[in-house]
Amino acid sequence: MMLMDVFRLLRAPLALLLFSLNLSLWGIIVTVCGLLKLLLPVPALQRQVSRLAHWAYRHWSLHNRQLINLFNPVEWQLSGMTELKQDSWYLLISNHKSWLDIPVLSQFALERIPEPKFFLKEELKWVPFIGSGSWALDMPFMKRYSQAQIQKNPALKGKDIETTKKSCEKFRHTPTTIINFVEGTRFTRAKHKHKNSPFRHLLPAKAGGIAFTLASMGSQFDAVLDVTLIYPDNPNHVLIDMLLGKLKRVVIQVEVLPVDDSIIGDYFNDEAFRQRFQQWLNQRWVHKDQQISHYLGTAPVTLTELDCSSV
Repeated sequence: MMLMDVFRLLRAPLALLLFSLNLSLWGIIVTVCGLLKLLLPVPALQRQVSRLAHWAYRHWSLHNRQLINLFNPVEWQLSGMTELKQDSWYLLISNHKSWLDIPVLSQFALERIPEPKFFLKEELKWVPFIGSGSWALDMPFMKRYSQAQIQKNPALKGKDIETTKKSCEKFRHTPTTIINFVEGTRFTRAKHKHKNSPFRHLLPAKAGGIAFTLASMGSQFDAVLDVTLIYPDNPNHVLIDMLLGKLKRVVIQVEVLPVDDSIIGDYFNDEAFRQRFQQWLNQRWVHKDQQISHYLGTAPVTLTELDCSSV
């Protein structure tokens, strides 16, 4: 009994230590790979280094899953993944509840879809370690121009998408999953109230980011994966509960959506397309909110309650 009490007392710091060591070990390998790619500007050698970096990325995801299962009696409930392939190209959109979402999505990708990647701002390319590590993992860097910059120099119109497309050229022959947390930040009750969200369990979706991604890479994507993450028994402090060994269920629901001309267009300059895209995304978010409400036993929001222009 005394040993069990000691284990319970030390479980959270021990879990935090092991997760930190896991991140540090594989993060160092990825960072070294990024530096090697800078020092070896030979495409064939860079491809070999990228393979090593992705090997480290996969093992980081794998050991995260093992650590979560080691410290928690967690039940993984996954649905909607019968059509997924590792040799396809996907845009994955998801709600964002916790810092745990990234390890959860990374382990979900294992043996199902290509390793997930994130669009990064161009400025991050020059940040030590982050820039080199992201480059080692072939993360695409996104160049954006503001409306003020375009008004001052009209020649910049469309250049941001063109530049981002060039950043994504490496994916033409390499299956890829791009992740976008559409709410732009993690959900909290304080943020929910501050943003006056029309949803029960979600923040308003930001359409511009995924519209830009689809405009840049739309022809390469085989499908949009609309993922709903739910922690039914741990609705408030998911990461802390996981470290304390209290994480009970992780629900991952996936819907595979087609990529066609209805969701690819000039979101920033075509007002008609902008409204259609916002309506499409708004409907997805209503559906997602209803899925979460079903698991948490709360009243779902309906489309008639929403002002589409607010999304």
